[in-house]
Amino acid sequence: MTDPNAIQASELDQLPDRDPEETAEWQASLDAVAKAAGPHRAAYLMRRTLERAEGNGIALPKLLETDYVNTIPTAAEPGLPGDPAMEARITAWNRWNAAAMVTRGSKYGVGGHIATFASAAWLYETGFNHFFKGKEADGSGDQLYIQGHASPGIYARAFLDGRLTEHHLDHFRRESGGDGLPSYPHPRRLPWLWEFPTVSMGLGPLSAIYQARFNRYLTARGIKDVSQSHVWAFLGDGEMDEPESTAALALASREGLDNLTFVINCNLQRLDGPVRANFKIVQELEAQFRGAGWNVVKSLWGNAWDELFRLDTTGALVRRLREVPDAQVQTYQTRDAAYIRQDFFGKDPALVEMAKLLSDDKILECFHLSRGGHEARKVYAAYKAAVEFKGAPTVILAQTVKGHTLGEGFASKNANHQMKKLSVDEFKTMRDLLELPIKDSDFVDGVVPYGHPGADSPEVRYLQERRAALGGPAPARRVHPVAPLPAPAEKAFASFDKGSGTQNVATTMAFVRLIKDLVRDKETGKRWVPIVPDEARTFGMESLFPSLGIYSPKGQTYEPVDRDQLMYYKEATNGQILNEGITEAGSMADFIAASTSYATHGEAMIPFYIFYSMFGWQRTADQMWQLGDQLGRGFLVGATAGRTTLTGEGLQHADGHSPVIAATNPAALSYDPAFAYEVATIVRDGIRRMYGEAAPGEDPNVFYYLTVYNEPLPQPAKPSGLGVDEGIVKGLYRFNTAESAGLSPVANAPRIQLLGSGTAIHWVLKAQRMLAEEWGVAADVWSATSWTELRRDALEADAGLLRGEERIPYVRQALHGAEGPVLAVSDYMRQVPDQIAQWVEQDWSSLGADGFGLSDTREGARRHFGVDAESVVVAALAQLARRGEVKATAVKEAREKYGL
Repeated sequence: MTDPNAIQASELDQLPDRDPEETAEWQASLDAVAKAAGPHRAAYLMRRTLERAEGNGIALPKLLETDYVNTIPTAAEPGLPGDPAMEARITAWNRWNAAAMVTRGSKYGVGGHIATFASAAWLYETGFNHFFKGKEADGSGDQLYIQGHASPGIYARAFLDGRLTEHHLDHFRRESGGDGLPSYPHPRRLPWLWEFPTVSMGLGPLSAIYQARFNRYLTARGIKDVSQSHVWAFLGDGEMDEPESTAALALASREGLDNLTFVINCNLQRLDGPVRANFKIVQELEAQFRGAGWNVVKSLWGNAWDELFRLDTTGALVRRLREVPDAQVQTYQTRDAAYIRQDFFGKDPALVEMAKLLSDDKILECFHLSRGGHEARKVYAAYKAAVEFKGAPTVILAQTVKGHTLGEGFASKNANHQMKKLSVDEFKTMRDLLELPIKDSDFVDGVVPYGHPGADSPEVRYLQERRAALGGPAPARRVHPVAPLPAPAEKAFASFDKGSGTQNVATTMAFVRLIKDLVRDKETGKRWVPIVPDEARTFGMESLFPSLGIYSPKGQTYEPVDRDQLMYYKEATNGQILNEGITEAGSMADFIAASTSYATHGEAMIPFYIFYSMFGWQRTADQMWQLGDQLGRGFLVGATAGRTTLTGEGLQHADGHSPVIAATNPAALSYDPAFAYEVATIVRDGIRRMYGEAAPGEDPNVFYYLTVYNEPLPQPAKPSGLGVDEGIVKGLYRFNTAESAGLSPVANAPRIQLLGSGTAIHWVLKAQRMLAEEWGVAADVWSATSWTELRRDALEADAGLLRGEERIPYVRQALHGAEGPVLAVSDYMRQVPDQIAQWVEQDWSSLGADGFGLSDTREGARRHFGVDAESVVVAALAQLARRGEVKATAVKEAREKYGL
């Protein structure tokens, strides 16, 4: 067996020791301290030595954990500006109204959360009074990612400020009347107040990082100087378990995003109980953030603890605080002084002696009330340290009590997240604690009253003066009245109308070529934001590298290996491309920041995010829902799309369902274009609708999802005639007839309508020729660019009928009078084309690629799923045979002929 000491010595041999004797002296000194004063003293000296080394710029591994005390001692705290007493009264009113709003709403059974804001009130109020810049401040003001469950407190403040009325508060979580308040921050539901949806936990922290990064990108590219904007993300300690919460910590530190602050409300509770019952979440988070390169500020204990720390001459108190698990800290919150004396102080003789010097009231003040997150001066000190720190983002770990000021029935109770109301007696106790001038007679019929000191009261004037000094109300969302972006030059789109002749071109390459032309447009070219998750070469985008550059705050500090090539890898501080590495989630967060820049910064940007279609919606559909909520605009591009086009990759790469997921998002306009000219037509219409002149009744707050394919095929010219562009945008148009295709069917030949989308239309066109030449069947071919938009139009027509409005769905209008049955074909599961079946007046049938994908050639995969041209022919003959228009034996004969 190997001697562990030998291994240790071997490892040390890898580090040359210039002076072994000096090293031995240091080691002996450490041994002596440990022996004479104990291991705790030795550890203390080591920590202080490491801190000194770090302060002197000596390169050492970072110290990942500090003691369980405040980072900023009381003596080093800056004075709290303003009027602390006035701010305390304002906070008291907001605490009251937040609780009253949820309690009054509970009679309708709509729920709400009281305890979160109660714990975080000072974290928000201190920011609103002294730090959070409004929209009239330099740049674009600050961006606030409010913790979703704290929304009642934000509404309460807007009520005090005069931005909301009692009527609004009484319609919290009751929006159907048109003037209610959404449960959480939802910009789509309350677009003048909320900027960022955050209650899908984990997405707020991720989005905040990429928003701070996008702010730097806008400034670096000269679009707008937003260097004075600061991003604040308010998070829960339980929320940090979500993988998205910490997914981009390294990016934030790597790029030095000191315009970003995380404020984590460490009330030690998640929804069902303690966050780390047997451990310490604050210490865990500190190590995680320090390890990622963040600046960490801990604000754990209030001023009442100062006396205890002064009495701690042996370090016993600090040691005990480090070892007590979170669940036990929560228990102290609910127990009397005798229990705390025995369980906390009784574990160490030095602490026993300390406790003799403390009254029961002092012990209860410390363990029940005094937390760093509940004192404005502590919070102010932490925030000031955060905004003044340069070179890295900051996380503030603020310890609070969940349910603070709501009474003993709420504070630190495991079930308080589900507790939706206070009794009248509990409200009266809260009133007395907060010293609010609310009389018992104000509780009419047991209904808790809202409280307001008056529109011209000192409290309201102070609040409004502070906000005016900081640049106006916050949070606030504004869409500045700016002129629509000019339409790009028509030639960029028209060049696709003539087709590719004999050249094979994949629709992915057609899209990239279109973008190359659009980014050169003098008016709008600089507003394009290409986003790609480390697959630019897969999608043929490497040609954009030297012309646009890849954004990097450091520029290019190296000589690229392909420097002598035309399409070399170019990074630049003002680069236009966001090449994010292998992170769909990060790329999607980029897209959200760029797609909402028109509101956040008053600068319309046109992002396109191109990704493996399988890994977009499947992995990040939650963020795409967030995108819809945030009213984002732009182009999502699912490349290497379809279940059978990506040869060889197999099951986990074969997308047969992204249009199904996209169809569930009301803000997503989902298209599956077959040809290059269709791609160009859809992009042109998207630019018009989202950034130009939207037609009456059109919502510009949408985003487009286009599937494009990596299968090189000849691109046809756009058919002539009226209605083609309209049909492409609406979702369906006739590409050709048997006659226009030159197939010359015999008189009275059986006829069928073949509908194909995306790459499937190429098999349909082959089947059209086979049907005519081998079976005497005339087939007309239709390109279905969007099954989903056809369905939505039909649903709207149906809804109109219930209102007495007569309108025929577009799909029925388009197919009206078309002879024969309809056969729809897709490279996706049949559920995709079947979306429109009920509105098609002809007999309906469909083919699709249902089930898991597999590795094979394209032809082999299509035969496996029964969607190749031969399968289309057999399915078409079967439909016609059922109608008696071809012999039944033709179906059997075709199956045998094609080996099906």
